[in-house]
Amino acid sequence: MSIGATEGVTYGVTSGATSTAQTNSFGDQKVFLELMVAQMRYQDPLNPADSSEFMAQTAQFTALEKMQAVADQTAMLLSTQLAFGASSMIGQTVRWYDASGAELSGTVQGTTYLSTGPMLSVDGHQVPITGVISVGTAPTITAPPPSGTTGTPSGTPA
Repeated sequence: MSIGATEGVTYGVTSGATSTAQTNSFGDQKVFLELMVAQMRYQDPLNPADSSEFMAQTAQFTALEKMQAVADQTAMLLSTQLAFGASSMIGQTVRWYDASGAELSGTVQGTTYLSTGPMLSVDGHQVPITGVISVGTAPTITAPPPSGTTGTPSGTPA
C-alpha cells in the first residue's frame, strides 16, 4: 500500500509578524516523518521500497525548507526596506487618495510600524505607505481615460 505525499495533510497560511519558517517548520518536519514511517510500516514485505526513494524524498524536503527560508528572509528584507523608506519621508509632502477617492496631501510628521506595514502620520491622518502616490512636489497625473475613449491623460507627454 502506498501513501501519497499529500494524503491527509492540510496546509495553512500564517500571517503577522512571525515568519512561516518558524511557525511551520517543526510541523512540516513532523508530517514528513510521519508519512515516511507510514510508508515503511505499510509497504509490501515481498516488494520493499527502494531506499533511494526515501533519500530523494528527504532531499526534496530539505530543498523545500531552504526555499522557504529564502522566501522568509526576502520578506523580512522587504519589510525593513519599507520601514527605512517610511522614516525617510518624515518632513516630506506626500499625496494619497482617501477612502472616497479624493486626493489629499500633507506633511509627514512621523511613522508607526504595524504588522501590516508602515503607517505615515500625515497632518492627523494615518496613511499606509503603500497608499502614497507622490512624495515632494511631483505633478498630479490623472488616471487614464476609460476603455474605448481616446485622449492623453494630463501630466503625461503627448
